[in-house]
Parts: sequence; structure tokens; C-alpha cells
Amino acid sequence: MSDKRVAQQVADELIDVPPSSAISLQMSVDHYLDVLRGVLDLFASRKEADVIYVTSTISFEAIKRVMEALDIDTSRVYFVDCISHIMMGASSGQTDEHTTLVESPTMLENVMLKVEYLIRLSEAKDKIVVIDSINSLAIHNNNWILSEFLHILVSGLRVRDVYTIILSVEEHSTPEINNMVNLVCDQGIRTGQKED
Repeated sequence: MSDKRVAQQVADELIDVPPSSAISLQMSVDHYLDVLRGVLDLFASRKEADVIYVTSTISFEAIKRVMEALDIDTSRVYFVDCISHIMMGASSGQTDEHTTLVESPTMLENVMLKVEYLIRLSEAKDKIVVIDSINSLAIHNNNWILSEFLHILVSGLRVRDVYTIILSVEEHSTPEINNMVNLVCDQGIRTGQKED
């Protein structure tokens, strides 16, 4: 069930964050769709930003269908898909002009190169890079390599005044993942917590 308050909370907290910030956005699995709406619909549209969405959890096709079902405009969303190729053997012929495939979530250097390419291509004043999700990347990479990837990626995005949003699912997080993300992020947002 969708909770528009969660989506609005996410957008309201993000709108006050300056460009070049890195934000850790931790959610319960039940609020995943609300977080998508808050980031991709409410926040990105207010900023008139292009979004580069790095997915290592669900294929770009599935996420795009979800966005369309939620009436989220996908015309300014560009996907770097790390999972379709290894899951379904997808070829570049099955993508569109808004999607590039990375052969595996372990090929983090290729992820950085694709993100860099899409940032250069974008003519929007504001750009947002969404990493969905750090939990999935942690399954495929050891913590040291993943930590190095985050430091290099976030540092490069800061220099270009790009917003970085790192999604993590509360139920699948570990203290190591949380510490790794906290080291590179300026701010943390937690959603979907039960009220006392």
C-alpha cells in the first residue's frame, strides 16, 4: 500500500540539500515505491533534474514499468542496469536510448564510466545519481572494493555538483554496509520507521 506521506517526507528532506551532496536513504522494504515516488517524481521534477538510475536489484524494464504504473515521468530518467545481463543474458538490442547495460554488478569501474558518460551527455542544470541499492552491490562485491567504488564515485560526483542518493533496504543492511555508506554521505534519511 502506498503512503504519500513517506514520498512527501523524502522529497521535503531532499529539497533542502545542496547540489554535490551525497545522501544515504534507508527505507523499509514496504516503502520502496514511496521512496521511488519521492525521489524520482517529487524531488527530481521540482529540480527539473535528469536522473541517472543505477540498478543492481531489479531490471530497468521492471523499474520502468513500476514508474509508469505510479505515473512517474521517465523521460528524464537514464538507467545503468547492472543486473539484466547476468540474469537474462540481455543484449544491447533489448535496451533503449535511455538505458545502458553493465555486464555484471561486479564491474564497478564500468558502472562509473557509464555514469560519467551520462552526466556529460545531460544538459540539465541539476543531475541526480541514484544507486539502487547498496545492499545488492554488497552481495556481488567485497566490502573493501565496494567502499573504494563509493569513495571514487561520490568524490567525482561532488566535483560536478551532482546529487548522489544511495538507497539501502533496512531489512537487508549490515553494520558494515551502514558504516561504509555513512563514510561517504553528508546526510542520512530514514523512512518507514514505526512510530512509538
